[in-house]
Amino acid sequence: MLRYYATDLLDWHRGELSSRRLMVMIKHLPTEAAVQREIHGEAAEWSISDHLLAATVDHLAVANWMFQCVNSSEDDETPDPPKPVPRPGVTDEDDEERGGESAEEGAGPVVSPAALARFFG
Repeated sequence: MLRYYATDLLDWHRGELSSRRLMVMIKHLPTEAAVQREIHGEAAEWSISDHLLAATVDHLAVANWMFQCVNSSEDDETPDPPKPVPRPGVTDEDDEERGGESAEEGAGPVVSPAALARFFG
């Protein structure tokens, strides 16, 4: 059940709400909340079903690739293996060769979930 917490957040600024209660409220926000997406990135939006579906697509692509390799004539070029479906938190090998994506300049320091837990804990 989604609850409306706007008055509770104002209470924190007034000193009527403890930091611990605020941490509990943030921890139990729904996955589609902007705070969850900011903390966990795209991984917050991926459910178990999404991961299983991506694995199924990857296995089917590999099976089709293997079938094509086995049934092609010897003088044909071997096709490139399929690339897996991008998953949150997993960097692509091509991305690592380019040096990876860095945070935007001037965005300020990135706060880890562990640092937030220590602050609110």
